[in-house]
This record gives sequence, structure tokens and C-alpha cells, in this order.
Amino acid sequence: MMLEKTTRVNYLFDFYQSLLTPKQKSYMSLYYLDDYSLGEIAEEYDISRQAVYDNIKRTEAMLEQYEEKLLLFEKFQKRQQLIQQLKTAVADLDGNGQVLSLVESLEKLD
Repeated sequence: MMLEKTTRVNYLFDFYQSLLTPKQKSYMSLYYLDDYSLGEIAEEYDISRQAVYDNIKRTEAMLEQYEEKLLLFEKFQKRQQLIQQLKTAVADLDGNGQVLSLVESLEKLD
């Protein structure tokens, strides 16, 4: 469960980081991408662990709110599912692999 949450937050951060303040970006990047502990971040910024924790939790909630409104991650997931289904269907029909190659090229655009 924790890995799923971390993966989700990482995706949401990728999609919506431009909507965050520099401090929010920094805390989220250190915590989720660089695997810093709350204590390490607190020491880096000379603040309390509780302040770091509160900021990260608020930022996570903001990312979820952005996703509720904009649905960028949900659309990304659906697009990935459709591409996989398309690849499977094309592989069954495409004798020389040309269409499958085109679908794979489309997939790499994301």
C-alpha cells in the first residue's frame, strides 16, 4: 500500500509540480524523490520535523485536489491502458509488425 501511495504521489508531483511553491517542490522532491527523512529535511532547512510533515501532508492534499479537477493522471493511466490493448490487438493482426511499430512510436510520445 505504501509503495502504491508513493508511486501515485510521484506521478501527481510530475504532473502538477509547476503549480507548487518553490518550498513545496523542494520538500516533496527531497522526501519522495531523494528519499530524505523528515528529520533530514528539517535539519537542511533548520525547522522542526513537524513543520516539514505538515507541509508535505498539505502539499499531498493539494496535489490530490488538482487531480480531482484536472484528471491528468487518470487520463494518463487510461491512455496507457488503451495503448497496451491496442498493441495486443495489433500484434494479433499485423503480420509484418509495421502497425505495431507505429503504436510503439505513439507510446513513446508520452
